[in-house]
Amino acid sequence: MVNDMTRAERASELFNSGYNCCQSVVLAFSDWIASIGGPDEKNLAALCSGFGGGMGRMREVCGTVSGMTIMAGFISPAGDISDKQARTRNYELVREFADEFRRINGSIICRDLLGLSPLLKEAAAPSDRTPEYYRKRPCGELCAIAADIVERHINLS
Repeated sequence: MVNDMTRAERASELFNSGYNCCQSVVLAFSDWIASIGGPDEKNLAALCSGFGGGMGRMREVCGTVSGMTIMAGFISPAGDISDKQARTRNYELVREFADEFRRINGSIICRDLLGLSPLLKEAAAPSDRTPEYYRKRPCGELCAIAADIVERHINLS
């Protein structure tokens, strides 16, 4: 819990304040990440910046799933490339997160979650964050779901 908010509530709040979906999920855990010696919020936000909009707004893997993948790296690190067991544990956790997200939402693909055509070619520029934008996007709720999946796994509540 962060400031009397669940991680899910915090992730949704971060998205609704202008962060992208990946940043929102990861930054909801920034205090925990700092407690294990990880980067500060500014560097986390920079690290996650390209994963919004399904990776650079290409509408591929949802940024919330990318955020969970980054969190898996902090939870079950595999920094030593020769440690196959650590890499296997990390990959298993990534798959567990993705499988649960897919079970809840039906997909891990941004365009599917937004109901967009696979043929749609959007500009790289992010959309303006207007009240209309937030009304038609499920992203705040998807951020909350992803943060809840991670939180339940590491039992931070």
